[in-house]
Amino acid sequence: MTGSSTPPPAPKTSVAPPEPFGARLRRAMDTRGPLCVGIDPHAGLLSRWGLPFDPSGLERFALTVVEALGEHTAVFKPQSAFFERFGSRGVAVLEKTVARAREAGALVLMDAKRGDIGSTMDAYAATYLAPGAPLFSDALTVSPFLGFGSLRPALDAARAAGTGVFVLALTSNPEGGQVQRATAADGRSVAQVMLDAVAAENEGAAPLGSVGAVVGATLAEAGADLAVNGPLLAPGVGAQGATPADLPALFGAVLPNVLPSVSRDVLRHGPDPAALLKSVREYVAEVRAAVDGAAAPGGIAGRSAGR
Repeated sequence: MTGSSTPPPAPKTSVAPPEPFGARLRRAMDTRGPLCVGIDPHAGLLSRWGLPFDPSGLERFALTVVEALGEHTAVFKPQSAFFERFGSRGVAVLEKTVARAREAGALVLMDAKRGDIGSTMDAYAATYLAPGAPLFSDALTVSPFLGFGSLRPALDAARAAGTGVFVLALTSNPEGGQVQRATAADGRSVAQVMLDAVAAENEGAAPLGSVGAVVGATLAEAGADLAVNGPLLAPGVGAQGATPADLPALFGAVLPNVLPSVSRDVLRHGPDPAALLKSVREYVAEVRAAVDGAAAPGGIAGRSAGR
């Protein structure tokens, strides 16, 4: 009687870790241009486009933007609130918008500004940063004002999934200074405490860290050290009054890591796809000119932004 032999164990296969968000963002900014386009379907924009203020109009608006710009834009930033206001049908449109944008090769930064503690923050992270989730995005805006440590579930989830977070630090709204410019016990501003924590998360990352900070482009000055080795999302370009030419004075030496965000000043050109694309290309050219000008001899590069 021949004894049966036990088959050898199957060789272990190692799964490569996902490419970090910072590396993917750096490549997208370098190839497609340093610009984030907000998908903010204001009621006024829907009306301007001749669309009804309902989920059908919302879907036509959002998908038109993605179809026109998806293969040309580095980052889309859908504002979750404009979809949530239509309830479950609006969230379904948001899911479709995120999926279509990522299929087109654009990165998606979900602008939801989530912030909470413990299991609730963990649930937010699972909603937006876990692969396979219906709203899975490349990055998420988060609020650190329950303490930077409250963001740990999102930070850990993002690191594991190769996604990113953008931490509110110096927002452009006038009310923000009440908290962000306040002085902490050690003498730093609250904004600087958050920026220093972001920098610690990004230590050693190359070519760019995956934890970004939000710094409004409309600020007269930063008053803080913005060297966080990560991306700096700069909302406020366009309708809010800032221009690409304003960026070098505010960001100084960290300008190459700045991702300006524009929404209404691009979206007002719809629903004509060609007009939308023309606006984006003009903005990308202006931002690149500002970065190149700052890097030229005599430019602002090499000066430190802030203090």
